[in-house]
Amino acid sequence: MNREIIIVGGGAAGMTAAVAAAETGKKVTLFERGDRLGHKLDITGKGRCNLTNNCTREEFFANIPTNPKFMYSSFAKFDNFAVMDMFERAGVPLKTERGGRVFPVSDRAHDITAALIREMDRLGVKVITSRVTGLIIEDGVCRGVTAGKEYRADSVIVACGGMSYPKTGSTGDGYEMARAAGHTVIPPVASLVPLVCEEKLCRDAMGLSLKNVRLSLVTQGKEIWSEQGEMMFTHFGVTGPLVLTASGHMRDAGGKYSLVIDLKPALDEKKLDERIRRDMSENMNRDFINSLGALLPKKLIPVVAKLSGIPFDKKVNSITHDERLALVGVMKGLTLNVKCKRPIYEAIITSGGVSVKEIDPGTMQSKLVKGLYFAGEVIDVDAYTGGFNLQIAFSTGRAAGVNA
Repeated sequence: MNREIIIVGGGAAGMTAAVAAAETGKKVTLFERGDRLGHKLDITGKGRCNLTNNCTREEFFANIPTNPKFMYSSFAKFDNFAVMDMFERAGVPLKTERGGRVFPVSDRAHDITAALIREMDRLGVKVITSRVTGLIIEDGVCRGVTAGKEYRADSVIVACGGMSYPKTGSTGDGYEMARAAGHTVIPPVASLVPLVCEEKLCRDAMGLSLKNVRLSLVTQGKEIWSEQGEMMFTHFGVTGPLVLTASGHMRDAGGKYSLVIDLKPALDEKKLDERIRRDMSENMNRDFINSLGALLPKKLIPVVAKLSGIPFDKKVNSITHDERLALVGVMKGLTLNVKCKRPIYEAIITSGGVSVKEIDPGTMQSKLVKGLYFAGEVIDVDAYTGGFNLQIAFSTGRAAGVNA
C-alpha cells in the first residue's frame, strides 16, 4: 500500500518535495493557500529567477551565515549541480552570469515554476488550493492536516515559507504549526531587505540606478563586507542587489552601520583626479555644477557637488587643488548612514524559523513529532543573495520528499 504524503506550501521547497516524494511511488497531495503555485518563485530575481549558484561546495557554505552545518547532508545528496541538471532535463536551458548566478536562458522565472508543475502533473500529484490551519497530531505522530476539514496522511511536510512577501502566501503559518507541535521557533527577522538611510540625498536621487559601483558595509570604523554591482536610490534610502546582500551581513540589529559607495571603482584616487582635471580643462569657463556631466549621472550631480563643498557657481578655472581632492573623496566614498531595515514583509528572505536543533538534517524529520517534516524558508537557515536561498529550498525539499 502506497504511503500518503501531504505537503503544505506550493513554493520551491514544497513542489520539489512533491516531485521527490511522488518519484518514490508515494501518493502526494499538495496544499497551496494562494490561487497559484510558485507565486514567490515567479518574482525572484526581478522575474528572472536566480535558481542556484554555479560554485564550489566551499563557496556555497561560505554564503550561508545561519546554521550552515545543518545543510551538509541535504546539499551533499542534492547539490547545485543536481539542481541545474534537474531543470535542464526538464527542458529549461540555463546560463551562468556574474558571481556564478544561474538563470534560465529565457530570463523567465515562470519557466522554473512551470517545469516543477509539469513534473508534478506527470507524477500524479494532487493540488488543493486551500489554507491549512493546523496539524493533526496523535500520540506524538503527525497524522494529517486540517483545511476546512481533516485530511489524513502518513506524513506531512511543512514548506510554506517564512514571512517575506506575504502577498505570495508567506505569512508565517508554518511557524504557528511548528509551535503547536512543540517546536522552538527562532523569531524571524528581515534578512535580505532594502535599507532606510538618514540622508536626504537618497530622496534627491530617487529612482537612480547605479551600475558597476562598489558598495562597502562599515560598522565601528571596520569594513565587514564589500562588493561591486548594482544598487538604486529610493524615497526612503537604497535597494538593489548590492544593498540586499549588505543587509544580510547586518546581523547585529542594534548596531550602527554605514554604506560607503565608490562611484568609480575602476579608478584609484590618483587616476580619478587625473580624469577630473582632464574634464575640467575642457570646461574651464563653465560653472562647476555644469562641468560634471561626463563624470556622473544627471541626478547625482547636485548631490555630489553639494557634498564636495565646492560652490555650484564657482568657475572651473578657479577650483583649487584641495577642492578637487575633496570631490575625488566624495566620489570614492559617498557615505550613507543606515537608520534601519525596511519591514519584514518587504524582505526577499527571512532569517529565523524552526530551530535546526529539533530537525534531523539528513531527513528533515522533526525530532519531536514522528511523521512531521520541514523544508525551505520555514527552517532557521538562510543565505546571502546569489541563488543560495533557493538552493537551500531545493536541497531541503528534496530531502523531505524522499524521506517522508
